[in-house]
Amino acid sequence: MGWFASILLGIVEGITEFLPVSSTGHLTIVEKLLGLSIDAADVTAFTAIIQVGAILAAIVYFWKDIVRLAVGWFRGLFNAKQRGTDYRLGWAVIVGSIPVGVIGFLLKNQIETVLRSLWFVAGGLILWSIVMWVADRYSARLAAAVPKRAAGAAESGLPRDESTLTVVDALIIGCVQVFALIPGVSRSGATISAALLRGVDRTTATRWSFFLGIPALTAAGVFQAAQNYHAISTGVGWGPTAVALVVSFVVAFAAIAWLLRFVASNRFTVFIVYRILAGLAVIALLVFGVVQAV
Repeated sequence: MGWFASILLGIVEGITEFLPVSSTGHLTIVEKLLGLSIDAADVTAFTAIIQVGAILAAIVYFWKDIVRLAVGWFRGLFNAKQRGTDYRLGWAVIVGSIPVGVIGFLLKNQIETVLRSLWFVAGGLILWSIVMWVADRYSARLAAAVPKRAAGAAESGLPRDESTLTVVDALIIGCVQVFALIPGVSRSGATISAALLRGVDRTTATRWSFFLGIPALTAAGVFQAAQNYHAISTGVGWGPTAVALVVSFVVAFAAIAWLLRFVASNRFTVFIVYRILAGLAVIALLVFGVVQAV
């Protein structure tokens, strides 16, 4: 792999990892346009490994929160009197990360071959946009109803913040995260949509998309690096892989800050429209023979 390609793919990963537009889907499209074999072991491993750069950006950005949850979880683990909100949220991260890890391991071969087809990417981009639209609309209705209620009213429909999240919420969101194993669906799009449909406010839903992504994507990247070390060495190369990882870290850090500000006061319409247009563009490229599906 050339340096230009590695930098470009690092930028694509950094921009799209936490936006609800599917980083794997975009990487697959760009890799195909660059002439790479998207179902080859080295390219598949490269795609997973450079995602760790974006995850490291999330770890740095949310370091204080991560330490707070970890300390709260460990304290509560050994002292029942210390089992407060942070202890519960610590368990929520752990439990919510399990489904995608289990399913990802069991369906590893299908994910790295069949699901890498650009037809799946296009389908994921378009079809999951419907789920995002429903979740976005539902969340907007809840938010619009808040001013109509008495201040401090504890109604079940009120958008919930982080302090109200439960392990059950995290498990449901984690199960929905499994759909992100299909390129084009988007891990953040899946987790944010699930959280919004659980009545969680937008900012909390976005933050928890980051928290649930850290264990899953870190594990996937480390696993791919260990399993396909020689494939990377003789294929795309560790130099370009390292460059793409660093670039994805820098770009993703900026994307995180922007996304958190954006979701606080905006709906996801721009992302939904973009996803549909991108999906249609991929279909057009396939139909007219500009690119092959795999």
